Amino acid sequence: MADYNRNLWAPWRMDYIRSLDEEEKEVGCFLCRYRDEPERDRENHVVWRSGSAFVVMNRFPYTNGHLLIAHTAHKADITDLTDDQLAEMSRLMRESVALLRKSVRPQGMNIGYNIGHCAGAGLPGHLHAHVVPRWSGDTNFMAVIGDSRVVPDALDALYVELVQNATEAGLRG
Repeated sequence: MADYNRNLWAPWRMDYIRSLDEEEKEVGCFLCRYRDEPERDRENHVVWRSGSAFVVMNRFPYTNGHLLIAHTAHKADITDLTDDQLAEMSRLMRESVALLRKSVRPQGMNIGYNIGHCAGAGLPGHLHAHVVPRWSGDTNFMAVIGDSRVVPDALDALYVELVQNATEAGLRG
């Protein structure tokens, strides 16, 4: 098989990345806005907050339950974080994995940072981690061929379940 047949292209991703650039120019960093609007946590899908970071549902999820972990400090690179800030991010990633295991029962997880546009960061100015639940067979050709994703649960419905489970786990006050 030729090498070109081993690649799947998702050109819709660049449109999404560019739209975030425009949004950031027009209304500022959405993570900073979420940081500053705790009274709108439900609307913004902020699942819980710690002293210096927070967990929010991704509005453009790769899979059901895709979470973002953001520090309250608007810093662009992992090397900009102090040891304590990085430790807080890691703690929230660990707690997010536990919460997702209870809530959506994934078979695996992808966890990581996208640093810089070329690495896929849609919001390169505010470092954030992704916690993406995965299931066998969850990738398909809908995103590539149909310019669509199949996400089997509504954000609002899953938000309610995540908040309830986070509260039960003592993550929310």
